[in-house]
Amino acid sequence: MAKSIQQWLDEYGSSHQNKTNKRIHWFCVPQIFWTVMAAIYAIPVLPVMAEVSPHFNWAVVLSVLAILFYVRLSVSLAIGMALFTAVCYAIVLWFEATFPGYLLWFAGIWFVVLWALQFYGHEVEGKKPSFFKDLQFLMIGPAWLMSFIYQKIGLKY
Repeated sequence: MAKSIQQWLDEYGSSHQNKTNKRIHWFCVPQIFWTVMAAIYAIPVLPVMAEVSPHFNWAVVLSVLAILFYVRLSVSLAIGMALFTAVCYAIVLWFEATFPGYLLWFAGIWFVVLWALQFYGHEVEGKKPSFFKDLQFLMIGPAWLMSFIYQKIGLKY
């Protein structure tokens, strides 16, 4: 039987109880999401993709797949994740337009720094990152944060 969104969130949350680790995750997880999107955006597109649209690129393709992953778990939460993904994509476009040629370098360096902070948070927590158990937890981390936003504003997920 497939896990429900609540089961995923509860299991992820079990290794994220320490206040310091939680704060680190609030700082790092959204930015890691962005750095991954930026790196994927930097992958050259196929000529046929470029002919269709300047926005038909690998970041958009993988974003659609990610949103479908979330839809399978919670349509409501998928909507929030789609909005967050759109904001991340807009920031990628802004960064590339403002600092042409530096997107991949910045994203790569920042990705490493953010993951170092994440591992420090888990050291403080005394528990391994969840994705060591199941790589799907890399997708659950952002949804876990989104679930707190939903709770704060009274939305069900």
